[in-house]
Amino acid sequence: MKRYLAVDLGAESGRVMAASLHESILELEQLHRFANTPVRLPTGLYWDTLRLWHEIQEGLHVAGRRGIEALGVGVDTWGVDFGLLGPDGALVDNPRHYRDSRNNGMIERTSAALTKERIYSETGLQFMQFNTLCQLHALQLAASPALAAARSLVFMPDLFAYFLSGVIRAEQTIASTSQFYNPATGKWATGLLSELGIPGDILPEIVPAGTRLGTLRAEVAEATGLSGSTPVFATAGHDTASAVAAVPAERPFTEGGWCYISSGTWSLMGVELDAPITTARALELNFTNEVGVEGKVRLLKNIMGLWPLQECRRAWEAEGYTHSYAELAALAAAAQPFQAVIDPDAFLEPGHMPERIARWAREHGEAVSTEPGAMARVILESLALRYRQVLESLEELTARPIATVHIVGGGSQNTLLNQMVADCTQRTVVAGPTEATAAGNVLVQAMGAGEVSGLAEIRAVVRRSFPLETVTPRPGAAEAGWNAAYERFRRLQRAV
Repeated sequence: MKRYLAVDLGAESGRVMAASLHESILELEQLHRFANTPVRLPTGLYWDTLRLWHEIQEGLHVAGRRGIEALGVGVDTWGVDFGLLGPDGALVDNPRHYRDSRNNGMIERTSAALTKERIYSETGLQFMQFNTLCQLHALQLAASPALAAARSLVFMPDLFAYFLSGVIRAEQTIASTSQFYNPATGKWATGLLSELGIPGDILPEIVPAGTRLGTLRAEVAEATGLSGSTPVFATAGHDTASAVAAVPAERPFTEGGWCYISSGTWSLMGVELDAPITTARALELNFTNEVGVEGKVRLLKNIMGLWPLQECRRAWEAEGYTHSYAELAALAAAAQPFQAVIDPDAFLEPGHMPERIARWAREHGEAVSTEPGAMARVILESLALRYRQVLESLEELTARPIATVHIVGGGSQNTLLNQMVADCTQRTVVAGPTEATAAGNVLVQAMGAGEVSGLAEIRAVVRRSFPLETVTPRPGAAEAGWNAAYERFRRLQRAV
């Protein structure tokens, strides 16, 4: 059995997937799933990196036991976070989690040293307190011994690719999340680092998505039962880049007028361009220009996606009330519409989310019940309202109309939210594939192996391989409440 193997690490869980590509049809199978749970220590919030590495090997071992002939292995993860390696190639500290409170206030401190205009003109990246630039500045200000000892900075998918192959590189899509990568030149913006007193020589060589790094290290091959000649690819290492590669659009954005939402813990909403937009208006709106497959630019906005609902569910479970996501969606559908609006992006850090949302709402003149159905409906409606706001900003920045919203990833299974997005935006929604990230991961590997010609063929394979659902706006939905709710949401945004 010949298969590509995809390691997909999300905010809540990780998976090892096997994929076959036969007659331009992709089939995916989950081999191993495991929790991705951060660890809080007295010094901060960390990724459980060694546990994740153990689980990755367990998943590859499943493939080895089944006699799979691996055509390639590739890793995708979240953006911005990184490991620091010392002269001996070992981690000098455990990688921090982007939700670590160490990052609080770092936008202000970093932009005070360099100015937002300077940073944005070179990187085109939105300002978020957990950007790698902010995290490194926090380390520098704390006189971190780990930073002083570091010889290589390795982003999380590249770190696991290094564990697999022994090769240290920076894959382009993940490097572009750092806020010290220039999407126009395709090079590191090392001048920003040097002005902050951060050594630029710790940055690895940048390689494009689909690059063959090498083969499995002998120790990994022995532990997993896979062949030592198994290729290791730098796939689209940023999970959003992999997901966007698998958006089933038939034409480029400039011809088709579509945007995407990679929907999960986060919602990444944007369009795909040939060049970055780094205008003063793009800076004002805080849009980001990240790199995609084949060097495309992903002009997008990070939106706090289903994280508040996930955290509410976790809090309710701790209190003895267990609800599946399907049950929460059903309760939300039955709840009264437009009870309140919230800003989904106000809830970054962990905590008792129902109480946090209710308190935030009271402080901003809104009232929301902590009852699961009502709370879930407020979260989903507010997400749809935020999507409409971002869609209008994308149309403004690109000066192009958007007729279709492609929703991919796990969140595309939420049929209630899909309908809300169609009704709120008055656009057609195409939902699916659910497994966009894993599909993009393996198809970029196949591109690197020469089995797929490029991005257009990747998307053609996706359209042939996965069921898609088209959702249209219901007649009168906008006038029935969405327009009024949107004006209320915009007033709230201005007040915040």
